[in-house]
Amino acid sequence: VQLVESGGGSVQAGGSLRLSCQYSGLTYRSYCLGWFRQAPGKVREGVAAIDSDGDASYVESVKGRFTISNDNAKNTLYLQMNSLKPEDSDMYYCAADRCYGVTTLAGIYGNWGQGTQVTVSS
Repeated sequence: VQLVESGGGSVQAGGSLRLSCQYSGLTYRSYCLGWFRQAPGKVREGVAAIDSDGDASYVESVKGRFTISNDNAKNTLYLQMNSLKPEDSDMYYCAADRCYGVTTLAGIYGNWGQGTQVTVSS
């Protein structure tokens, strides 16, 4: 599985960004796609995930602000991020793997993109 993120950048607090992740080689019948973020020296955090049935899960801190979606026809995963806060600043990664129920646990995912940087200024 190959994944390539794009869409990161710098934005002021309260602004919006949409991250995209183009993926290929995802042939599992049941799979999860997720967005994660990590700052240098910190543990990678699951932000949102969606499974092959379309069920989604979000970390509490982004509920109501971020929306994950998957366009199967385009093989593209999205993360719409609204009402951004400075604490959302991180490197964002997309990931994919076989799963049996949507999960944001990073250890489940064995396929990762290279990341895209999001910086939110106050």
